[in-house]
Amino acid sequence: MHSEQHTLKVTDFGDNFIWGASISAAQTESAILLDGKAASIWDEFCNNRGRLFNRKNQIKNNHHIDQSADFYFHYQQDIDLLKSMGFKHFRFSISWSRVLPDGETVNEAGIDFYQRVIAYCHASGIEPWVTLYHWDLPAALEKKGGWTNRQILDWFELYARLCVQSFPTVQYWMVLNEPSVFVGAGYFFGIHAPGKKGFTNFFKAMHHATLSIGHIYRIIKALNPTAKVGSTFSFTQIESVDDSPKNVKAAYLADLLINRMFFEPLIGLGYPIAEFKKLKRIRDFFKEGDEALLAVPLDFIGIQNYTREVFRHNPFNPFLKIKQIPPEGRTKDLTAMKWEIHPPGIYNILHKINAYNTGIPLIITENGIALDDQMKDGKVQDEKRVQFFTAYLEQVAKAKNEGVDIQGYFAWSLMDNFEWAEGYHPRFGLVYIDFESKRRVLKDSALWFRNFLGQ
Repeated sequence: MHSEQHTLKVTDFGDNFIWGASISAAQTESAILLDGKAASIWDEFCNNRGRLFNRKNQIKNNHHIDQSADFYFHYQQDIDLLKSMGFKHFRFSISWSRVLPDGETVNEAGIDFYQRVIAYCHASGIEPWVTLYHWDLPAALEKKGGWTNRQILDWFELYARLCVQSFPTVQYWMVLNEPSVFVGAGYFFGIHAPGKKGFTNFFKAMHHATLSIGHIYRIIKALNPTAKVGSTFSFTQIESVDDSPKNVKAAYLADLLINRMFFEPLIGLGYPIAEFKKLKRIRDFFKEGDEALLAVPLDFIGIQNYTREVFRHNPFNPFLKIKQIPPEGRTKDLTAMKWEIHPPGIYNILHKINAYNTGIPLIITENGIALDDQMKDGKVQDEKRVQFFTAYLEQVAKAKNEGVDIQGYFAWSLMDNFEWAEGYHPRFGLVYIDFESKRRVLKDSALWFRNFLGQ
């Protein structure tokens, strides 16, 4: 990863560019059963260890989501740290099971917590950007089928109405965080909560999640017509291992499944069934009017990009004739998640989404790097993260200056957190968290942002 650090200036992005950092409730709050909150699917997923038929905990090192950063108790300090870096925007999520523990009954203590967080943001000159669903479905709703049950559209509407009415000063809303990831990992591969597998679960959850974006967009706009409502999507640069027709076709299919399948229905193109006939099973879960409900005029598209993936043809897989080439075999420039560091990927993705000509502004709602950060003498020297942000932001500036309508950038993440099935080893934060003492320390990358944004 090579970058001429001195060439990047905040002025490269224009006067009105949005700068922020992101977190999610499940990954940072802790306090999982405190003040009326009930269990989410991730709380239960972490508790699977020790069951008779499930001896192996799904989370590396037996880590538990309740041991995270205690944002529930430290939110004022964390917002102060965000402000100290020069950020003026803060993306966080609401825990569905904190405000509606059983999916139906309002928990006033949960509402009060987020009202305090939002009020503190505004008092600090920070604009809150709120994600409604960042993967922590109430366990009570999962027992009724969760995302595989079409009733989730009604459950989600009840939750969204409560949030918009309870937090009227919030002007920026995101419906879902990365539906391709939580549906694929949680309802097909079973490696994330709720741990379901199989094509039937996948297609049901996929359709209901995609439908929910348009449905909830319309609910929020009806309640607050001036609100800006978007949703966030995981977009990964996909390439073929070489130019052979079979491998190029495999990469094309991987791109369809990873990047296009959850996004194109929302911009009126429908699911790409004609290009991959095996997707036609999703039609089994359609109801009349779904096509119209899917298409939605989002106010912004949240782009989340981290890496590049390379694919080749795989003749041994009867359903998907594709095989991912592990990054370890291609490069030594890896993160603690074993993801390839590939700055041109974000440039290519921005152009790819811009080429749809939707007229919808783009916001990078997540971009960052996991490292094995160590604190020494009260400092965390994460030069590789500084290089990462410099190199990726240079690519963002390049795309913007070539006419891509990119209007903002949120670093992932504000602080070290619970990294889902990977536990606490991969650290993404600008703020180092000592998970024993909950002490916060600004890493060198945080000081870099303070300098960069203060130019």
